Amino acid sequence: MNFTKSLLFFVTILLLFQCSPPKEGDATTATTSESRKDVHSYAEPEKALTKHLYLNLEADFDKKILRGFASFDIENNQADKIIFDIRNLNIEKVTMGDDATPTTFEIGAEKEFMGQPLEVAITPTTKKVTIHYSTNPNAQAVDWLNPQQTAGKKHPFLFTQGQAVLTRTWIPCQDSPGIRITYNATMKVPKDLMAVMSASNPKAKNETGVYNFEMKQPIPPYLIALAIGDLSFGEIGARTAVYAEPSMLDASVYEFADMEKMLIAAEELYGKYLWERYDVIVLPPSFPFGGMENPRLTFATPTIIAGDRSLTALIAHELAHSWSGNLVTNATWNDFWLNEGFTVYFERRIMEALYGEEYANMLAVLGFQDLEADVKDIGAHDKDTHLHLNLNGRDPDDGMTDIAYEKGAYFLMMLEDKVGREKMDVFLKTYFEKHKFQTLTTSEFVKYLNKNLLEANQVEVDIDEWIYGPGIPANVRKVTTAKFKNVDAGLKTILDGKSVKSLATKDWTTHEWLHFIRQLPTENKNGLMEKLDAEFKFSESGNSEILAAWFEVSIKNGYANNILPKIENFLVSVGRRKFLTPLYRAFKENNGLETARNIYKKARPNYHSVSTGTMDKLLNVKM
Repeated sequence: MNFTKSLLFFVTILLLFQCSPPKEGDATTATTSESRKDVHSYAEPEKALTKHLYLNLEADFDKKILRGFASFDIENNQADKIIFDIRNLNIEKVTMGDDATPTTFEIGAEKEFMGQPLEVAITPTTKKVTIHYSTNPNAQAVDWLNPQQTAGKKHPFLFTQGQAVLTRTWIPCQDSPGIRITYNATMKVPKDLMAVMSASNPKAKNETGVYNFEMKQPIPPYLIALAIGDLSFGEIGARTAVYAEPSMLDASVYEFADMEKMLIAAEELYGKYLWERYDVIVLPPSFPFGGMENPRLTFATPTIIAGDRSLTALIAHELAHSWSGNLVTNATWNDFWLNEGFTVYFERRIMEALYGEEYANMLAVLGFQDLEADVKDIGAHDKDTHLHLNLNGRDPDDGMTDIAYEKGAYFLMMLEDKVGREKMDVFLKTYFEKHKFQTLTTSEFVKYLNKNLLEANQVEVDIDEWIYGPGIPANVRKVTTAKFKNVDAGLKTILDGKSVKSLATKDWTTHEWLHFIRQLPTENKNGLMEKLDAEFKFSESGNSEILAAWFEVSIKNGYANNILPKIENFLVSVGRRKFLTPLYRAFKENNGLETARNIYKKARPNYHSVSTGTMDKLLNVKM
């Protein structure tokens, strides 16, 4: 590279990563000055940048470690070092180039939740760096499950969860959402198990236990994902399928029967699906999220297998991430709402296209209830209720609240109200096309929004109030649904003394039941909870959403003592943080902290580190 080209490259990268931060609230002038420097990564991509990863690992289930090497092709701006993010990794040696020339490395001081910088010495012409390493048995991203923690009870299982900054616990990498890489991988696993990744995948086990993967599209490291287990493959459509343990496969295929229709509906809304296939793997119950949008292969919780396809909005959500999040990615974790707010909005448009406006409205109302609960819990004037966050010095996981999801979605709904749905859809489709395989900061989005939607349609919007302001803005859309009004009317009659048997619930969906349960009083007067449980068997429901909502109300109004073994069984067997947090918090806030800690002591070994990190803090438990 000659001097002129080197200078131009350096200036370009410097502008991308080293701009000064905006003044909060200055949504219109901050665009060119907002920092792209990721405070949650040690990497210095303006000096040396990873572009492609070749990963070669072997899974040792006895020792609970992954061992092998990660080899990176790098874009080198005549640097003498490259910095990777690591956390609890055992670095054995590092080499440079195709000839594997040994080089030196230093591991810096550790910071909480960020891990350590791995500084590797290179030459100004180095194009490849290879790191030989092994993981720690308690690597935070990796969940090693014994057979009893699986559906089949015969084979062990492994899955990873990298978001937000946990990929560095199983792969040394430049672990920032603002850095995109392609990858190939080779995984060696026990011969009776199969490996799948967020990449091209096998459809059946082979006899060697060695599996090869390719991800051609550039993705941020948090989306590199691995699962190993006794897996079967069930086809749904031309581009869609499900992986699950054999005993779970038929139920999973039935539950997700509309996946191909969802994919077609999504394409009709916002453009061609650019990831080739969209498959889902149903993981064991310790998975900490409802779903994780790993490209080509969504990781999903078994708690959405309800038997009636009533919880598949989660699949629509993860599918929507194929555009918002995976295709266009938040540049830093302060911009997390750009991933999730867009995805919730998109999810509900998919559900409306398939199941109608009333269905989507029920989802929106339940989402708004979640938003109100989070604002109340965080504090209506707290800066953590802003869409654009300041997470400097904090675990970015702290920003993964319903603010990003629901306030973000309602912001886009407000914009739709201002310009009309037709213009909003044209704007979003163009937005995804123009920024595909790129990252975006909040201020860059605001600049694009102003120019291409608001100014173009001569519309004025107080963007600062939504993005840089606290709480819920006054001009939020007031979504209503006739179905929930009927639920409210029925609840009123039984609170007025009418028998619970009088409720006309024959055609109620999960969403109507959730709304009903959420409106129950916090005092158990006249044995109402006992009567409802006897009539509708809430405590024995096979629907995890209904169970979690019912148990939370039960804890708050004193009915929990009647059903405590069932609540405990739920908390011990389910690791989804969405359910755990409100239930443990309800115990804590209603004189049940000791009960919560006793249950948690039994349940904690079944949880992923994402969940234990939150619960440890909530219950003030030191492990």
